[in-house]
Amino acid sequence: MCKVMIIDDERAIRNLLKITLEKENLGLEIVGEAASGIEAINTIDNYKPDIAFVDIRMPFMDGIEFSKLAIKRYPNLKIIILTAFNDFEYARECIGIGVCEYLLKPISRDEIRETLIKAIQEIKLKKPEENWEEEIESSSNSILKIKEYISKNYQDPEINLTSIAQQYGFNPSYLSRMFKNKTGIGLNDFLTQCRMEKAIHYAKKGKLMYVTAKEVGIPDPNYFSKCFKKYTGKIYSDMHD
Repeated sequence: MCKVMIIDDERAIRNLLKITLEKENLGLEIVGEAASGIEAINTIDNYKPDIAFVDIRMPFMDGIEFSKLAIKRYPNLKIIILTAFNDFEYARECIGIGVCEYLLKPISRDEIRETLIKAIQEIKLKKPEENWEEEIESSSNSILKIKEYISKNYQDPEINLTSIAQQYGFNPSYLSRMFKNKTGIGLNDFLTQCRMEKAIHYAKKGKLMYVTAKEVGIPDPNYFSKCFKKYTGKIYSDMHD
């Protein structure tokens, strides 16, 4: 699980970020917040965050000065600078000191999500995979949550390995390996299983195939028919009671 610190002198911004991070369910933990660069640099050792949101304009110590000190202390820290329009060019200078991204206020939930997914993936590439295995098994029970998510959302035709990986902040190929290692079945196979088991239930009740296809997330009847026969060894109509 990635640890996040929020550093901004505006309480409203800090609250917005906390609410957004909690709702996105990306496997993040908010470990601390600060209202100034001085407060942040004095407490960062207690939190040791992986990601820090940092306002560029703060009293006593601005975001750039804080970032220089923080990155020197924690070279792998991912800093996301928050900046107002008037400071945009000023914020661009941050890239030279190791800041990974900057967001223009007012920030949107989509921008926060996209930036976090990118940062999380970069962090995971640097951390040994075995460490992430331990974290998945002992922090947030991510695989269990993903199974529950698939079981509840298999009707959505847009759901797939890539969309689920983005939803939970994982690299798709890494999630695929982890899911199979933990469950003994591939993620796509588990999704198909959820859909087909429900389809069998509908077939036995005599529901029309094109209706069932749509309700289990495979709206193309021809493709659904192929999936159903591959999974059950029978054609859909043979399952009617």
